[in-house]
Amino acid sequence: MIAEPGRTRAGTVEIGGVTIGYRETGAPEDNPVVLLHALGSDARSWDRFAIALANAGRQAIALDLRGHGVSSRADDYTLELMLADVLGFLDHRGLRRVDLVGHSMGGCVAMLAAGLHPGRIRRMVLEDAPPPPMSQTSFWDDLPEPPPEPPEPVAFDWNLVLPLFRQVRRPDPEWWLRIDAIAAPTLVISGGPTSHIPPERLEELAAALPNARMVQIRVGHFVHSTSPERFAEVVLPFLAP
Repeated sequence: MIAEPGRTRAGTVEIGGVTIGYRETGAPEDNPVVLLHALGSDARSWDRFAIALANAGRQAIALDLRGHGVSSRADDYTLELMLADVLGFLDHRGLRRVDLVGHSMGGCVAMLAAGLHPGRIRRMVLEDAPPPPMSQTSFWDDLPEPPPEPPEPVAFDWNLVLPLFRQVRRPDPEWWLRIDAIAAPTLVISGGPTSHIPPERLEELAAALPNARMVQIRVGHFVHSTSPERFAEVVLPFLAP
């Protein structure tokens, strides 16, 4: 299913036994912008930014990561499995190289993609997405583990919350060892001091990446939703072909 300019089309595809939902906006191109949402969100959260991309002449493809939106509820959840789903989708569509924009958990998947498959990522935007901690002590220690059941009904698979929470808060020396492999120019966006992701952690990330800079948009964790105009104003020029 191909999106026409200015219109958003939704569909699904089977990747390794997992159904992956997607929404695409804008005319097809060789290097589209792939959008990865945060934990608990879905591809629809990118609709407004996808239209901004299409108006700028870019194709946007927003994915529902496993356990979210119309994608499969799975038996296992890790960042690596989510990355495999994303790469499988790109292979299915014949997309060898893309721009990646990831929010929070989606940014963690994007960083993993850029580190393990640097040739496939042209440019990368990380929206309030922390890297794994360098040591056993980190800001995550102040956050309690999520409960086994959701406190209220949710529109995603709650079974993914605890394993991903534990993975993100666990130090990963191998991630830091391969950070030099991330070749894509990277824009790191911080939501500022009201976000639960400390800006100083994102400053450390930007400093450690081979080719990155950081911008603060002080509206909290959900930058592209809370301040869509400012987000587009910062990101669109960075992603310009």
